[in-house]
Amino acid sequence: MKRLIFTLLFLFLMINSYSQTTLEESKLSFYGDFRFRIEQDWSSKKADGSFRDDRSRLRYRVRLGLNYLVNQSTSMGVQIRTGEPNKQQDPQLTLGDAYKEFGTLPVGFEKIFFQTNFKGFFTWIGKNTFPFDKNNELFWSDNVYPEGIFLKKSIATKSNFIFPIDISGGHFIIGSSGKSFNKDSYMEGFQLSSILFNDRLKLFPSFYLFKNIPNIPDGGDTFAMDYTIFHLGSQLKLYKSPLINLEMDFYSNLKDNNGVTGIPSNLVKEKNGLVGGISYGQLKTNGDWAFKFTYSYLEQYAAVDFLAQNDWARWDYSSFGSPDGRLTNFKGVELVSEYMLNKSMKLKVKYYLVEQIVPYGDFKETGNRIRLDFDFKF
Repeated sequence: MKRLIFTLLFLFLMINSYSQTTLEESKLSFYGDFRFRIEQDWSSKKADGSFRDDRSRLRYRVRLGLNYLVNQSTSMGVQIRTGEPNKQQDPQLTLGDAYKEFGTLPVGFEKIFFQTNFKGFFTWIGKNTFPFDKNNELFWSDNVYPEGIFLKKSIATKSNFIFPIDISGGHFIIGSSGKSFNKDSYMEGFQLSSILFNDRLKLFPSFYLFKNIPNIPDGGDTFAMDYTIFHLGSQLKLYKSPLINLEMDFYSNLKDNNGVTGIPSNLVKEKNGLVGGISYGQLKTNGDWAFKFTYSYLEQYAAVDFLAQNDWARWDYSSFGSPDGRLTNFKGVELVSEYMLNKSMKLKVKYYLVEQIVPYGDFKETGNRIRLDFDFKF
């Protein structure tokens, strides 16, 4: 904690030593954002048929980042955020929750990276933003920053038959074993991405290999398992003005789970997922509106649940000592409405309605959630 305080103090003093004009002219760039959230959960059924208490929360989040441009092709950066250190999916803090009597708040590093771009090759090492194309957070949360190495090659062409394509790959360590690399819990990703037909269609097929993944996060696991997930993602621009986009995602875990000790028989074949979404409008100027509808059908092992989003419902691993969400094995809808106040501020309303696919007990879990976000960035 002392080390973090000294680091934050150093960053503050370094930034404060520059005027805003000097910052713009220098190799340093500073950014940040703030979020305030009002959230309500209700009618959330448990596996035993009882209901969780309705819950109202006021929440907030702060993120601050600093980038240093070494030269035109090389940079390094760091970013800090609020949030519990063992709750990677969620940087939001609840007012008065576990910090009673106005105690101090947890802050940690979520990005530390070095990156370079040379002759069409882009690479980074460290802890950084999820680098593969995706439509949403149902497979991987925006708040989960993988640690490892990433490489991308962009291939441009003037041919009418061969489209420009990005080839991406990376190795990311989820949990180090302290032994050989093959004993680590890790993820490897490989993706091809291309935009076709005058920017009308984007395709990004991907393979994700997860090895030695605990069935329960944060040390509560009883066995480890592997995933081999094929993902076919697409975006189709139906209209340019007003902007209307259609998104589709298909997931299939090709790993055979038969014989994996610990997996219930009714979940062995629950390995596929299908997500569809349609959006209208975009936020470009003051007063703009945007809307989106998403339907998700995500089976148990179509994704690693504690690395995916935890927005759609309040299902988690708290009974196993972990605050992480467990948002696979569900079907449901998300409705989103956004309004742009100005270039720095916007409002966003989200509504979720979900139901479990395969029950863990006698009843299927359910959930209803609505939230209002105020976002400010600089």
